[in-house]
Amino acid sequence: MLQNIIDWVISIMEAIGSPGVGLAVFLENVFPPIPSEVILPLAGFTASQGSMNIFAAFIWATIGSLAGAYFLYYLGAAIGADRLRRIADKMWLVKVEDVDGALIWFDKYGKASILIGRVIPGIRSLISIPAGVHRMNPITFGLYTLLGSAIWNALLIYCGWILGENWTVVEGFIDRYSKVVYALVALALVGTFVWLILRAQKDKKAKAL
Repeated sequence: MLQNIIDWVISIMEAIGSPGVGLAVFLENVFPPIPSEVILPLAGFTASQGSMNIFAAFIWATIGSLAGAYFLYYLGAAIGADRLRRIADKMWLVKVEDVDGALIWFDKYGKASILIGRVIPGIRSLISIPAGVHRMNPITFGLYTLLGSAIWNALLIYCGWILGENWTVVEGFIDRYSKVVYALVALALVGTFVWLILRAQKDKKAKAL
């Protein structure tokens, strides 16, 4: 399965160059079983071999991320959560729990979930759906998605560039340490929440004086 995906991505990049990275990332957003942890490091490795410009790969990857995110956003807005669950239940390698997880993540963290969710494996693609279901402002959605996607794309493409022929270790590393990533994100969110409470209390006291 993984080797088939690698061969497919290579064939696209060989056929149309860096726009192929954007196409592959778009499809990765729409069909989450296609892992960006494979596509992006492979693009970085290809760029390190001189077959592609690394900045063009990054730009096209980010365009693909944004296009795929908006596709799922408007799909969520048009179809709704219940019908999406039924569709997910019939899709290959997509679970109803994946949709539910994205909905819960959005309900719990709100707008910040779009930015943070873009760098969380298993959440990053489907997080666009609840944003559409809840009719989040599309411009705000796009800005958060652009920033989060740019960080993720730059990191993984750069890893592929640096690691060279060992680019395949990126997927294993992300899979192995995904729980650590979840924990760090949770701590960051808790810290932000506490900071906002303290700031609100401070502002309240300042107004009282």
